[in-house]
Amino acid sequence: MNTVLKNVNLETSYAEAEDNFKQRNPNSAAMHVSASEVMPGGNTRTVLHYAPYPLTFSKGEGAHLYDADGHKLVDFLGEYTAGIYGHSNPIIQSAIETAVRDGIVLGGPNMMEARLARLLVERFPALDLIRFTNSGTEANLMAIGAARAFTGRSKVMAMEGGYHGGVLYFASPSPINAPFEMVLIPYNDPAVAREVIKREGDQLACVIVEPMMGSSGCIPASKEFLATLRSATIETGTLLIFDEVMTSRLAPGGRHGDLEILPDLITLGKYLGGGVSFGAFGGREDIMEGFNPKADGAWPHAGTFNNNIMTMTAGVAGLTQLFTPEACRQLNAKGDSFRRRLINSIETRSLPMQVSGIGSMNTIHFTDKPILRPVNDPIANRKRDLLHLDMLNSGVYHARRGMLNLSLPMVDEDLDYAIGCFEEFLDSRAGILAAD
Repeated sequence: MNTVLKNVNLETSYAEAEDNFKQRNPNSAAMHVSASEVMPGGNTRTVLHYAPYPLTFSKGEGAHLYDADGHKLVDFLGEYTAGIYGHSNPIIQSAIETAVRDGIVLGGPNMMEARLARLLVERFPALDLIRFTNSGTEANLMAIGAARAFTGRSKVMAMEGGYHGGVLYFASPSPINAPFEMVLIPYNDPAVAREVIKREGDQLACVIVEPMMGSSGCIPASKEFLATLRSATIETGTLLIFDEVMTSRLAPGGRHGDLEILPDLITLGKYLGGGVSFGAFGGREDIMEGFNPKADGAWPHAGTFNNNIMTMTAGVAGLTQLFTPEACRQLNAKGDSFRRRLINSIETRSLPMQVSGIGSMNTIHFTDKPILRPVNDPIANRKRDLLHLDMLNSGVYHARRGMLNLSLPMVDEDLDYAIGCFEEFLDSRAGILAAD
């Protein structure tokens, strides 16, 4: 952990933390320079970039990562919720090895895809039928496409600041977003939601929403807000899509199952493929039958690797042997306890911060004002960046945006270590954190 920390002002402290980072990680710096020769910015996935340069990792074991300079870090990123099984689970490894041994590009239906489909249909109440994709982004695109085809309408409603994949990015205008005719409303505002859905009427194909915003800060939707979306969409014949790519891990039946609110379609991704590329979408039988290739006029759904044998096999192994409903409940209870400890660390120091989230997904915020929807505050963002560098320098890896996710192999010592590093950050930077 850091032993000498300046506490002069925010920018000076950030520069000092960045200098510490550079001194600790020369090999990652060199690899970033080399990667920049063949990839723009040395990067092929925007979210993994941060200043001054990202760590390059050499391997992972259990709940830990090892970077190119030999440092061991506790992995609280968890691949943005996809890494629920950790990095070296023998059951997942064995499943993938078996799949590779028996042939990996079979070019037809295989022995595992219907098994995984049945597990998911039995697990999530909103699913009558399901189809697989390669990512959550693809799943959301297909679900929106299905809604537009089924309703014969064109408009799509999403949330301001929301995120549903690389081409469905609403935190700021994105020139590469899919060219849907979008209607954006504020998250967690039932009155506005009802008014706009009613106003759009028979032009609105669907509303897509995360029941807890993940990328935008682990901001839970109120039950009132989601219930309003449900009732208003039923009244107007609009389809309701719950993006549960992240939140499906929060309860055995997903967030919609926990809330007992049934959308027309849900999308899935992340951990459900056992750590291999995965996405899925599904829901009401009458909607999903539109993809039935036996029917005249069926909607096409392509994707070379939709049913790839590695994902199907690893997904089945994970759900049947590791992330069972009981394991799901235990992990999220552990996450609730971890969040309470983070909050207690803040409250005992009377700092203007808070932690939002549900279960095993949590985000640290640098404000004490209620968080109902995404907020862009440059000073808070800079404090968040300082937290990220200080925690990296102490051996805790988490998302730059302050997100910390738990995984199954984490033990009490991992959680205690993270709390200790967080409290050192709070104490070392208290003057900065208390300032506006």
